[in-house]
This record gives sequence, structure tokens and C-alpha cells, in this order.
Amino acid sequence: MSKPGITLEAKRRAEPEVRLAGTLGGLSLPRQVAVLAFWPLLEQILAFFVGYSDQFIAGRMDERLYDKVAVLASMGFNVYLTWFSSILQGAMATGVMALVSRATGARDQKLANQGLGQGLLLGILTGMLSTGLLLVCMPILGGMLGLSPLAQHYARDFIHVFAISCPISGAMFCINAALRGAGDTRTPFIGMCVVNLMNMALSALFVFGPAPIGGHGMAGIAAGTLCGWATGLATVSVILAVKSGILNWTIDGLRPCATVMRRIARVGSPQAIEITCMWAIQLFGVHAISRMLGDAALGAHFITIRMESMSLLPGFAIATAGSALVGQYLGAGSKEMAVRSVRLCWKIAAILMGSIAVGIFVFRRPMIDLLAPGSEIFQQLAGPAVVVCAFSQPFAATCVLLKTSMRTAGATALVMRCSFVSMAFYRVLLVLLCQSQPWFSLHFVWLIFGADLATQSMILSWAHFRGKWLEAKV
Repeated sequence: MSKPGITLEAKRRAEPEVRLAGTLGGLSLPRQVAVLAFWPLLEQILAFFVGYSDQFIAGRMDERLYDKVAVLASMGFNVYLTWFSSILQGAMATGVMALVSRATGARDQKLANQGLGQGLLLGILTGMLSTGLLLVCMPILGGMLGLSPLAQHYARDFIHVFAISCPISGAMFCINAALRGAGDTRTPFIGMCVVNLMNMALSALFVFGPAPIGGHGMAGIAAGTLCGWATGLATVSVILAVKSGILNWTIDGLRPCATVMRRIARVGSPQAIEITCMWAIQLFGVHAISRMLGDAALGAHFITIRMESMSLLPGFAIATAGSALVGQYLGAGSKEMAVRSVRLCWKIAAILMGSIAVGIFVFRRPMIDLLAPGSEIFQQLAGPAVVVCAFSQPFAATCVLLKTSMRTAGATALVMRCSFVSMAFYRVLLVLLCQSQPWFSLHFVWLIFGADLATQSMILSWAHFRGKWLEAKV
């Protein structure tokens, strides 16, 4: 008699207590997660290969014309600058997703369409602001980080072209966030497929193709990125115009509405502050590595980050699913289902990211060689850092999943407070105290990063189980 009881209990826990709108209605919770995570996972995998392809292209430019160490250092610097450019856009996208997911759960289609339209406008505005910030900050940060003059020259070639794409990518970030919040993760995947495939193909063409199309070096890689974003935005906009679904372009939605914009900004603004401070803290670490250890260590640091991104692929995909479900269930009035969806996604993310981390640990040498072929110095510097990175991934899974779910619930200020104490202690204070020591190394820096992730994961777990994030307003 015990087995049927266990089966019934398992079935009860799998069945949602409320019915969501659209395609998610009638599905069990695990199936809802699978449906929402499938397309973002494919999207993350494709984006990963794009990042690798850019590094692959940069690492194979003609060594008679380009210095490999300076090129790889500039590519790593570009990663941080492009992250900086996406802070405001990503913050607005979080606000859009929070609003649209709540509206979808409450079956308020007018508000959902307004979230889409106002998100488009805010994405363009924040993208324009990002363009200005990039062009102003790039020469200042290059000198601050101690990049060699040649590495700064390569970075400048890239950023001057890439900055043009920020308003385009900002618009697409917010459109995709609205679609995901409404439960449609397939359309953003299609759009990002176009972005990434065009990026890879055209970047290679602009670098390795025959003159006058090819031979543009770092500017060619950036030009491929720009063309990819433009074609991707056009694709998603056309799909929204011709298909009928939960979200559609409407005149009312596209007409500027200060009230809806304020609701989006109220959620996104704390995240913008959090990620800006996080970026500044990360930049401080990069500055310490560059100033104390040189361009080679900086290049190895960015190679380690590229490899870590493999583990983050399923984490971000599962977090996308969990955040959409949190918003929709809170909009439908079910806090219990919001919590259940987060905890299921948390388990899945930890298992998947931990499994990939094992592969990174085992195959670290050939993977480093793929990014920096024939460079023993990068094997020596990046190898130990990759080991620490691999063992830190279960903690990273907790941080990714809990931060994303709390932000979509509207508790962006809570996430900001939970993150700052740990990051300020480990990534600023400890690095500052230890950077002048003779044993200071890239390996030690990554040990500090791992300790920070472990501490953050414990603080965020406490905040999750305390439950105050469920009371946030959007």
C-alpha cells in the first residue's frame, strides 16, 4: 500500500496548483521547466560558440601583422567592456520580464503588450547611453588596467565599431525578455540564431576574406557583431508583427507611457546599480592581475572565464525558465508554486553545471590549447585557475538561479544587498591586501573568487528560505 501513496504524493507535487495562461497551461511543473528551458539552452550553446569563434578568429590572425599576446589581452578587455555596455540594457530587460510575466500570469494582455512596447523604447534609450559610455570610458580604462599600448590599439579598433550596435542590442534584449516573460522562449531563440550565425560568418569574412572585404582585424570581428544584431532585431520584429500570440505590437503599447516605464525602471534600476558595482569590483581584480602579473596573466584570466562560460550555459537556461515561472505564478497569485518552481530549477542547475565542471577539469589542457594554440605560458597560468573554477561551479549555480528568480520577482534591491558584502570583502579587500605579496598569482585570485561564490551562495540561500523576496512589488 505504500507504493501507491508515494506515487500519488509525487504526482501531487508535480501538478501545478494553478493553471497558467497559454502553452504552459495544463503542463506539470517539470514539463513547464523543460518547455521554457529548451530554447534558451540551445541559444546559450550557440552564444558560447560565438564567443569561442571570436577568440578563435583573434588567436589565428596573421602573426606577421598581429602580436598574439596583445590580441588575446585586448579580447579579454573587450569582454569586460561589452559586459559594461550591456548593464543598463540587461537591467531594463529584467524589469520588462518582471512586468510582462506578472501581466501574463494575471491574464492582462494590454499590460503585457505595453511592457513589450515600452521595453523596446527603453532598450533603445539605454543602448544609446551605453554607446556614449563605451566611447568615453574605453581609453580611460585601457590605461587604468595597464594594457600595453599595442593591446589598447587593438581594443580601440574593436570598440569603435562595436559601440554602434548598442542601441540595436538594447532593443533586442528587451523584446526577448518580454517574450520569455510571456512564456515564448522559441522566438528569442530564432532571433539569437540569426544574430550569432551572422556574427560568426561575417566576422570570419571581414578578417580572413579577400580584400577589400577582409583584412580588417579586430574591427572586422566587431563589424560581424554589429551586422548580426541588426539582422536579429529585424527578424524578431517581423515575427512579432505577423504572428498572433500573447504578445503583439500595438499602437497603444508603442506610445510612450511614463507609468509603465517607471514600473519597469523601478525593478531594473537596483539591478543596474548592482551589476555596475559588480563590474567595477571585477574590473579591480582585472587591474590587479594586469598591473602585478602582466598581459600573459590577463590573457590566461580571460581564457579561464571563457571556459567557465561552458558551465554557465545550462545554468542561465534553467534560470530563464525559473524566472519566467516565478513571475507568472506570482501574477496568478500562487507563492507556493513560485517557490516550488525555483527549487526544482535550483536542483537541475546544480546537477548540470556540476557535471560540466567535471568535463572542464578533465579536459582543461586541450581546451586551453584550442583557445591559445601552441602557447605553453597560457597552459601554465590558466591551468590551475581552471581547476579552481571547476570546483566553484555548484556555488555558481546557486548564485545564478537564486539571483535571477529574485530579480524577476521584483526583489532586485535584496539581491544587491546580498551580493555586495561578500564581493567587497573577498574581491576588493583581500585582493588589495594580498596583491603586493610575492606569492600573489592568478591561481590565488581564482581561489578568492571561489570563496566569494561560496559565501554568496550561502547568503542567497538564507534570503530565499526567509521568503521576503516573495513580497516584492512590480
